[in-house]
Amino acid sequence: MSLSPSDIALPRGVSDFLPEAAAKIGYIECRLLREFELWGFRRIITPRLEYEDVLATGMGDELKGRTYRFDDRQSGRLLALPPDITPQIARIAATRMANLPLPHRICYSGRVLRQTEIQAGRSREIFQTGVELIGLDSPEADAEMVVMAIEAMQSLGLDNFTIDLGQVEFCQGVFQASGLSGEPLRQLREAVSRKDSSAVASLLREHPVSPDSSRELTALPRLFGGRDVLKTAREIVSNRRSRAALENLQQVLEILDIHGVSDCLSIDLGETRGLDYHSGITFEGFVTGFGEPVCSGGRYDNLTGRYGFDAPATGFTFNLLNLLQTVERRPELQGFAATDFLLFNISSDRRNVLRIARQLRSFGYTTARDIIRRDYAQSLEYAKKMNIRYMLVIGDDQEQFQAVSSLDGCTTVIESSMIAQPGLMNYIEESQGEN
Repeated sequence: MSLSPSDIALPRGVSDFLPEAAAKIGYIECRLLREFELWGFRRIITPRLEYEDVLATGMGDELKGRTYRFDDRQSGRLLALPPDITPQIARIAATRMANLPLPHRICYSGRVLRQTEIQAGRSREIFQTGVELIGLDSPEADAEMVVMAIEAMQSLGLDNFTIDLGQVEFCQGVFQASGLSGEPLRQLREAVSRKDSSAVASLLREHPVSPDSSRELTALPRLFGGRDVLKTAREIVSNRRSRAALENLQQVLEILDIHGVSDCLSIDLGETRGLDYHSGITFEGFVTGFGEPVCSGGRYDNLTGRYGFDAPATGFTFNLLNLLQTVERRPELQGFAATDFLLFNISSDRRNVLRIARQLRSFGYTTARDIIRRDYAQSLEYAKKMNIRYMLVIGDDQEQFQAVSSLDGCTTVIESSMIAQPGLMNYIEESQGEN
């Protein structure tokens, strides 16, 4: 009995990635990991399964509510599919790496699964590539994370992006000074996160606070923009916790000035993302024209302590699928997803075509043989549809070959001696450009 199309469909929120998209994701992942390695970070690979109670130790309520769980027949314990890699890194640092000297510079890449609202149209599967810097509590470490994120995006050819800096201690200080708690505080935090000044004012009428606190809370939704935001905030806030947070942010900005990345930055002191998780500087990376962040991170000094290993920490992660949507049309990604050569052998002898294939691969050219017997036009059409740049026609004459562009059919004659040269592709493209 054959299955109907609806029977073999994927669950909503997950996707197949065909060769071209998979190649682009792999390219982005490799570029990011290489950038992290240049900064001295070493890769680790985390498991796809954890015991639920162990994993939950390092997660906030939001992530706990979005975790896939099921019973383990072997142990009888509850297993979980990690919804985020950072808690796994915290567990590993606290256990497997506890006897190693600090700091730990760790990078990773993997997929996580999260429960999500079906109507939201969001993916349940998230491709994460990121870093964690464990054991350093300094503005220098926070600045390093921001600069790494910027240089990683630049390595992918992006120049139209902004890094939004926040400081959760600033928000926490304002909320704490208000004296509010429970449901009123939750509603207030939500209103601030939406930048909804009228909702904040309405809540403060229902739940009066001191004049100083009212002034601070009312200002929160409006404290975003350039460096002048810091000056405004200093004039408004009076609680010690928030003022200390401003001083920390100022120190980080001074280091970022030295790195020469200040033009990429904006400030949002009303950012409430991660209030239950982060403990200092936070940031998100946005690309112009794309509404979702492509990367996010910040300081989280209390996470490894949940596993019995108190250590300051900071880090960030890229969402590869979001990043893919912003760079997938770039020429280097289009080229990376293509195969260089399809070998079309019109000779009855296959020894020559096999030798040429080996030579091309030895110089790093991706090369496939068209083993199926079909005519020239059919093979060229196949090359075009499968995103293969050139069809190399191999005949009885072993001294000359023809490279035919699958895009426009332009032909370049190649001497056999040129096959064993690393600049072959450039020669073909230059020759066809002249034609």
